[in-house]
Amino acid sequence: MSLFITSLNSGSNGNCYYIGNDTEAVLIDAGISCRETEKRMRLLGISMKKVRAIFISHEHTDHTRGLAGLSEKYVLPVYITSHTSQKCSIPVKPGLACGFAAPAPVTIGGLTVTAFPKHHDAVDPHSFIITGNGVTVGVFTDIGAPCERVIKYFGQCHAAFLEANYDEDLLENGRYPQFLKNRIRGGSGHLSNRQALEIFTAHRPPFMTHLLLSHLSKDNNDPQMVQQLFDEQSGGIQIIVASRYEQTAVYTIKMQREAGVRQPEPVKIILPDHPMQLTLF
Repeated sequence: MSLFITSLNSGSNGNCYYIGNDTEAVLIDAGISCRETEKRMRLLGISMKKVRAIFISHEHTDHTRGLAGLSEKYVLPVYITSHTSQKCSIPVKPGLACGFAAPAPVTIGGLTVTAFPKHHDAVDPHSFIITGNGVTVGVFTDIGAPCERVIKYFGQCHAAFLEANYDEDLLENGRYPQFLKNRIRGGSGHLSNRQALEIFTAHRPPFMTHLLLSHLSKDNNDPQMVQQLFDEQSGGIQIIVASRYEQTAVYTIKMQREAGVRQPEPVKIILPDHPMQLTLF
């Protein structure tokens, strides 16, 4: 009973995450080109023929750049909210756009995808958990603050892609203008290494096996530093830093059946409406 996951790319230059079982898969975001997505999947020995749908977290181009090409070539439905679709500069071919309403689950074959709103500088941003074969995988990136929803859903995950965007000292002393520094760390931007570590150490469930640290800033973070920081607190969980330049390996996530380990229960959360926000560059 397993799911298979990989980061095809993770960073401000493009984000795309693959989660699948033996017969079908979904992509969370499509921020690299169709050609590059195909190339990286071939290198990993996984096929686009298994991909059944694309889910879009928000409209920023590092999450949508390859959307039109992938969707049209493989006739893939795109699950995107109406507000995000209206704001998105990458058009989805008529007939392929599908809405979703968090937290109502969407079933894609043997996979169930549940969305929930998050704090980010976008018009209608969402994160996702994907469940299948008794395994739950979360994609928690572009998160401005570790809100109650993030914490509760993180606690259901056997594996997670968790944003660790910036080191606070590197951001403060770096080259970015002050207004951009404030937007990144202001609660609607991104998670710092410290915030991500606090989520991981305080809220990881006993059945979690893999953590893929994602969306690292090129200018305001250091992959080796992040790896060491989380390795020291891993508690036996495999820590992987997802690259902004290449795909990770494919990881097999299995349901844990250890004695005394309780499997996650679904969490029902009442979600508020979201006002329009400014775009974060």
